[in-house]
Amino acid sequence: MSLDLNTARTIVSAARRHGRNDELEALTVVVLDAGGHVIAAEREDGASIKRFEIAFAKAHGALALGMGSRAIMARAEQQAYFVAAATSAVGGALVPVPGGVLVLDKDDATVGAVGISGDTSDSDEAACIAGITAAGFKPRVD
Repeated sequence: MSLDLNTARTIVSAARRHGRNDELEALTVVVLDAGGHVIAAEREDGASIKRFEIAFAKAHGALALGMGSRAIMARAEQQAYFVAAATSAVGGALVPVPGGVLVLDKDDATVGAVGISGDTSDSDEAACIAGITAAGFKPRVD
């Protein structure tokens, strides 16, 4: 199963619905394919001006290092120089806090990533997970 436009729209819609149900701040949701290309993105009314870049960098960093952005945060706490160097190597598109989740298919192959920014990092990550599972995929945060 691949990550196509309709599936990406399902992820965005479900993530935003989760945000509304949990009364989160305005979210920006970005869905990337396995190559790091934007498939879908939405910015809710009231989201601040750089939320797209942050959400993109959470998802992009997850793809770049093959782990969710929560795991990247843990790695940054242990190996700050490595994460700083990796951030530079990927042109700055890496934000080491929760809210960037890998999307796995039924065979556990990475088919993309979702990044969300707007509320707390933990809430952003929960919205990612809600979107991914609603679309029939598996989230990977580690």
